[in-house]
Amino acid sequence: MDERETLVLNMGPQHPSTHGVLRLELELEGETVVRATPHIGYLHTGIEKTAENKTYLKALTLTDRLDYLAPLSNNLAYVLAVEKLLDLGVPPKAQFMRVLLCELSRIASHLVWLGTQALDLGAMSVFLYCFREREQILDVFELISGVRMMTSYFRFGGLARDVPQGFDGKVKAIIKAFPEKFDDYEDLLTKNAIWLQRTKGIGAISAQDAIALGLSGPTLRGSGVNWDVRKAIPYSSYDKFDFQVPLGKNGDVYDRYLCRMAEMRQSLRLVQQALEGMPAGPHIADDRKYVLPPREELDTSMEALIHHFKLVTEGLRPPVGEVYTCVEAPKGELGFYIVSDGSGKPYRVKIRPPSFVNLQALPKMVEGRLLADVVAVIGSIDIVLGEVDR
Repeated sequence: MDERETLVLNMGPQHPSTHGVLRLELELEGETVVRATPHIGYLHTGIEKTAENKTYLKALTLTDRLDYLAPLSNNLAYVLAVEKLLDLGVPPKAQFMRVLLCELSRIASHLVWLGTQALDLGAMSVFLYCFREREQILDVFELISGVRMMTSYFRFGGLARDVPQGFDGKVKAIIKAFPEKFDDYEDLLTKNAIWLQRTKGIGAISAQDAIALGLSGPTLRGSGVNWDVRKAIPYSSYDKFDFQVPLGKNGDVYDRYLCRMAEMRQSLRLVQQALEGMPAGPHIADDRKYVLPPREELDTSMEALIHHFKLVTEGLRPPVGEVYTCVEAPKGELGFYIVSDGSGKPYRVKIRPPSFVNLQALPKMVEGRLLADVVAVIGSIDIVLGEVDR
């Protein structure tokens, strides 16, 4: 009888390359991973249940804390779901701004992924460059919302406030500078012999397995599956923009890298189109039932003051019903299922987080591979534990 000795190794929950408080229980035979079991729940934010005890507007700030590297994408998914419940329209200007800001968020998120993935595999310079460029995007977020990360800038029916002065100039500077920066990253990595050895053929997953596991985002498209919510189920005027969906062939760490690099270039195209084609008009719907009145009216109108007070304290009251909406977040398909019982608080909030679903592919990708490959694979999935432990 063939008896083999194995070693059980806990990787995390504080290991830097687990990208959060994730614990991986790895059974090793020598340096080969025989079995991999992710253990989640160490963060346990409880965002879904907390949202059910907040008014619809107050629950918006919770969504920033899901994938905290792309808060605007989270805001949009939630806001679209509530707008669907309310049957509330959104002005064209607000729709274009949502596209522009969500694509900037995608670039910012991918920059964090690229920098940390490179750092995990020993390429320190790329990490520093990526965070340098990300600062420019965070400056834009700070300009529009007053904060760099937890923006809560989208509102039901549009935006929290109109576009401030100086916004166009900052975005144009990003559009001008970033293509050359992307070239620099690729010059450092794409044909680098060490990078190729650590990524090509590593953590491969077939298109069939990726679909069966419910993967989405670059983790799915790296396996050659052409699925992008922005194209398949267009939302927020994405059907008016011209962009491509990058695909891989082999479904390995290298293809997922190439997909995200190409996605950043496509996102920059979308940002430029949105800025150049920005419609004139209001930044939020003129709906006195569900939308807060303009701030300047509160000083002169008692009706506006009462309406503002009731919406903030009691919350808006959508009709009884249930909805599901999803967006193409940087990590993949982010969906919100909301049930309304007609009160000022959602009866049920259920989130479909891409990081949580994509993480279940990790054992399939690493079992049979070397322990050193686990670091490369988990980085290529690009998880955020705020989204996993929602």
